[in-house]
Amino acid sequence: MSSDLEPFNVYLQRWGVRAAGKPVVTATSDLLPVSLRGSPEGLPAMIKVTRDADERIGGQVLQWWGGHGAARVYASDPASGALLMERAMGSQDLLRMALAGEDDAATACICHTLAQLHSHCASDPPEHLLPLADFFRSLAPMAQREGGLMADCAMVTQELLHDQREQVVLHGDAHHRNILDFGQRGWLAIDPKRVSGERYYDYVNVLCNPDLPSCTDPLRFARQLAVIVDVAGLERQRLLRWVMAHAALSAAWFLEDGSHSQAHQELAVAHLARQAFA
Repeated sequence: MSSDLEPFNVYLQRWGVRAAGKPVVTATSDLLPVSLRGSPEGLPAMIKVTRDADERIGGQVLQWWGGHGAARVYASDPASGALLMERAMGSQDLLRMALAGEDDAATACICHTLAQLHSHCASDPPEHLLPLADFFRSLAPMAQREGGLMADCAMVTQELLHDQREQVVLHGDAHHRNILDFGQRGWLAIDPKRVSGERYYDYVNVLCNPDLPSCTDPLRFARQLAVIVDVAGLERQRLLRWVMAHAALSAAWFLEDGSHSQAHQELAVAHLARQAFA
């Protein structure tokens, strides 16, 4: 076998699958497109081998969802956290839709997918999930340093975290690139985090996604806010407060990485949310 397949050889043999593309390396994981044996076409799948402990628990969340609003997990290796999972083959792309005049439809797709994820309660969730308060641990020290709007957002965040409602297993990173077109199976989530908390939190990335240049457009913000409130049945004011919280957290993460322009963009979204809340 090719040397670039070495990280996957044990899983190719164990799960009886064959490579169907080139490996992809991310900051935390190695991925390989594969085909399942036993059918003429070879059912498309993906091997994911992660090097990150949080990603391993996220993989357990994906497995726990059982294909309900999320990619199916066909097999897993508990020791390494490696997954053999369903692979998206549809031609549509939510980010491309949002940038090409179909923003409302993309937002609705995300909302419907999240509703499926949040309704799953067939068994006890995976152990070692983080409470949402732990997810926000970067915000307070950065808000103390930066002050201003970020400090205001940190205060809002503390109020929300101490009064969480409708708590569920969250996706934790439900942006346009983590909900994919699986053809006949529809739009399904991949790459969840290891976090639980109030369901409102999962909707914030629709408004805060830094991959969308239009995320700081006041008209776009107001319109997609209205779509989320309508489709997901959320309270507008509470959603705005969660947007302030997450936009400030995202800005704190960018500042930790030295990405000041992206932090400024996220704080611009927080400003839109604060203006809309007033």
